Amino acid sequence: MNLNLANSTNKGYPAPMAKHTILLVEDEKPIREMVFFALDGDEYKVVDAVNGRQASEYLNTHTPDLILMDWMLPDVSGLEMVRRIKRDEVLSSIPVIMLTAKTEEQNKVEGLDAGADDYITKPFSVKELSARIRAAIRRSGSNDKNRLSNGVLILDLDKHTILINDNELDAGPTEFKLLEFFMSHPEKVYSRAQLLDFVWGRSKFVEERTVDVHILRLRKLLKPHGCDKMIQTVRGYGYLFLVA
Repeated sequence: MNLNLANSTNKGYPAPMAKHTILLVEDEKPIREMVFFALDGDEYKVVDAVNGRQASEYLNTHTPDLILMDWMLPDVSGLEMVRRIKRDEVLSSIPVIMLTAKTEEQNKVEGLDAGADDYITKPFSVKELSARIRAAIRRSGSNDKNRLSNGVLILDLDKHTILINDNELDAGPTEFKLLEFFMSHPEKVYSRAQLLDFVWGRSKFVEERTVDVHILRLRKLLKPHGCDKMIQTVRGYGYLFLVA
């Protein structure tokens, strides 16, 4: 795996905000390309599905921060997809914005009654879409502020538990704190010294090799579930946590 460390010196404290994952369910290629061009970057990671089947397959193993759902899909109505999502205990709190060419008031009422959190008609501007996404994520933030997720991996900060596919892992307090830091600050390389500062605290004297020991324990815990590769070693520098 090739890792670019040009911008990974990480001097000082890490940025507090991780990328938000957006699932875009849309069969029109020009709209998918426009959304990718406008959103995919430092703030958002955009994952696309061209029909309901692909969206369902993704949602079986992932929990995005927001879903953009087209009304007219080739295999199932976007309206029906929204209903399914809102009936699902795990997915119901994810905000959904419907994308549609239907402009009648009754259509908007149907979309909102089905459980959609917002409704935007085509054609739409990138600025309007971005504003609605930010607002929807802000509104939903209180629901998930005590839970971190990355693919099938979920960290419950209230219960202090690690879950993978509803299986609770038997993790020690240090492994939990280390994973919490990684999941809060993904896709950035941190040295052992930085991890000691941020996870163990600057007031404690702990040798840097202690980090390696706990990384090893954490990987061993995650390996049976195929999640150990989320933690990557960067030779000569430290560690990197990957977004699933």
